[in-house]
Amino acid sequence: MDSTIKYIELKTDGLRGVGRIGRVERSKTGKTLYYKERSLVSLKGSAAKANYFDEESYEEYWVSNPRKDGNDSLFPLIIEVDEDVRDEYWQLIRNEPDNSKLTSYKSVGKSKKEREAV
Repeated sequence: MDSTIKYIELKTDGLRGVGRIGRVERSKTGKTLYYKERSLVSLKGSAAKANYFDEESYEEYWVSNPRKDGNDSLFPLIIEVDEDVRDEYWQLIRNEPDNSKLTSYKSVGKSKKEREAV
């Protein structure tokens, strides 16, 4: 299986959620992602703010490539960085090797309206 670092956000209220940076493995077809014990199946564009759902719990997730600027979430959010990807994330994706010990960071979000309110 192919593995890569992704931004993974559990959508707790449809729009806002709990975000993390972690290692995801892709199935051969690419339609299923595996993160820790979860099997995330593609929603194929049928949800507005989620692109995968957990096969067991039916919880919705947004999964994407992590951004170099760290503003991965739609709304302001503290994002946890999994220990097994921490060095690689901070060095190769963010190009901030001095932050390799950080376990989380604040994303100001992509929503302009929300950023202006902060």
